[in-house]
Amino acid sequence: MATIDISEKTFNDTISGNDIVLVDFWAAWCGPCRMFAPTFSKASEAHPDVVFAKVDTEAEPGLSAAARITSIPTLMAFRDGILVFSQPGAMNASGLDELITAVKGLDMEEIRAKMAAAPAS
Repeated sequence: MATIDISEKTFNDTISGNDIVLVDFWAAWCGPCRMFAPTFSKASEAHPDVVFAKVDTEAEPGLSAAARITSIPTLMAFRDGILVFSQPGAMNASGLDELITAVKGLDMEEIRAKMAAAPAS
């Protein structure tokens, strides 16, 4: 599956409508973002069961602010609509593959239980 561009209008439906979604927050002027883009795209071809989405922070400032993006690139991973990973900085191919494997292997029942037991903030 190729990467898809998402916007403030399509973000929630993309996250809630798919099992695993990786979101790359980027900008055209960002050198590390441009270096990470081919790695992200190649991983999308290797993992057709994962949605690889991109958010242009320049075109989507409201979404970037809502996601509390302060540095780009920032990669977020969602599983079953739950944010399970968020980290600024470009990843290399092996790091991205390890992340995808880890997200696929998460015990979501355990994560939901921990979320339910956590005090409200």
